[in-house]
Amino acid sequence: MRTESITSAQNPKFKNLLLLQEKSKARREQGLFVVEGRRELEHCLEAGFQVRTLFVCPEIVGDRWPVGAGHDDGFDSSVIPGLTRNLIEIPEALYRKAAYREGTEGIIAEVECRERRLEDLALTENPLVVVLESVEKPGNLGAVLRSADAARADAVIVCDPLTDLYNPNLIRASLGGIFTVPTVAASSEETIAWLQAHGIRILTAQLQDSSWYYDVDMTVGTALVMGTESTGLTDLWRRAADAHIRIPMLGRLDSLNVSVSAAILLFEAVRQRNA
Repeated sequence: MRTESITSAQNPKFKNLLLLQEKSKARREQGLFVVEGRRELEHCLEAGFQVRTLFVCPEIVGDRWPVGAGHDDGFDSSVIPGLTRNLIEIPEALYRKAAYREGTEGIIAEVECRERRLEDLALTENPLVVVLESVEKPGNLGAVLRSADAARADAVIVCDPLTDLYNPNLIRASLGGIFTVPTVAASSEETIAWLQAHGIRILTAQLQDSSWYYDVDMTVGTALVMGTESTGLTDLWRRAADAHIRIPMLGRLDSLNVSVSAAILLFEAVRQRNA
């Protein structure tokens, strides 16, 4: 393992860290993405990802993590399983420049990307899956992932193959849920075929021609499908649905945030399955 210290923002390795934070093209070309914070990194490693480079700010890390033999004046990399290549120490000023939020324990990692496909998903006997068609904002997807984790969903499928699942905003918004819940980007056509092949009922959330969500059986294999807040689901999903469901709307507005809708539907499935 190679250990070094960087003190200048003009250092090529530090500049590349910022590039990976900001540009999806750079992430695709280099096969790397950025994870900030101990909790998120732990979830990432538990999911089997490999760290390429770890940037550590000793001033912030302090005594949060142990310092082992031979590391009396530095960070003990043995506390990060899977770190096999580079450990770089940076001063607090540089860390603040790279970090997006407070309270991330002074660590930022460059992690190797891993392809995620529908056929790689491992399902339980009566799987619970969330499908999002053309999700608009990383923050919304991140919030859905947190609810999916809490409900022990089998997977989240984003029906837009161009979605960047390694967007730092998504990783941060999900608090690492992108690693704890198997998440895949695929086309709607591929996803519908995969769900049908696995005998998973497709329940589309829509206002038209629909039943109250709590009147529909979610104890069997179930896919909860939601579209954008502005346009809803496309006709492709409406036609493929086994049932249409809706959430009662008692006010004057006819739209809920997609992450709120997902949480309501997920925990109805949990309620039914634990009744």
